[in-house]
Amino acid sequence: MNAKVVIVTGGASGIGLATVKRFARDGARIAVVDLDQAKADAAAAEAKAGGAADAMGIACDVSDEQAVIACVAQTQKRFGRLDVVVNNAGVMSFRPIQEVTAKDWHLVLGVDLLGAFFFIREAFRHMPNGGAIVNVSSVHAVETTPLVTPYAAAKAAVVSLTRSAAIEGTPKKIRVNAILPGAIDTPMLWSNPNVKSGAEVIDPATIGKAEDVADVIAYLASDEAHFVQGASVRVDGGRLSRL
Repeated sequence: MNAKVVIVTGGASGIGLATVKRFARDGARIAVVDLDQAKADAAAAEAKAGGAADAMGIACDVSDEQAVIACVAQTQKRFGRLDVVVNNAGVMSFRPIQEVTAKDWHLVLGVDLLGAFFFIREAFRHMPNGGAIVNVSSVHAVETTPLVTPYAAAKAAVVSLTRSAAIEGTPKKIRVNAILPGAIDTPMLWSNPNVKSGAEVIDPATIGKAEDVADVIAYLASDEAHFVQGASVRVDGGRLSRL
């Protein structure tokens, strides 16, 4: 992974920040993408302190097609190429189906699905020598809970998107894989109304760390995973097996 150029979306907190730090330890050059410029810059500074060859923060709404195009162009201008994209940015909404609105769908699909697609498309356009893409889906793509219909649907679509992109990426030497994290100790988990209310009970034994997910992302992006293509890898401590 030494000196590879990596984009991590949602890179200023949670799984994204852990992933940024993981790539930093490998000496990568990293574009930390987040809605908040100040937070992205702070994460980039942490990456540099943690061993990254170089790092910069980029403010980008991943649901904005033109913003994604500009983000990739800025990354290439700074680092000269693109080797890895980690599509981690995500949002959730919590409503019973009878209260879900078109706005809810547009928000979640825009970030969780279209955001991933926009970066995949730009990677296909700007990885002439191949590369790796890792999409962060969720165990909600397979088994889900009440009140998160748009999120579960979007994450299931990310798995399908991964398969399609892997097929088209193979002749381009671009590998596309997905990970399905379970309950991970991040702000997104503890702010989940289902968890707060007790509607979703989580066994402490199956709560993972963001670093656990980051290690799998780093592997899938590495040359060691050269024969892994179109896979969906659960990173959930066995939680899904018990549901």
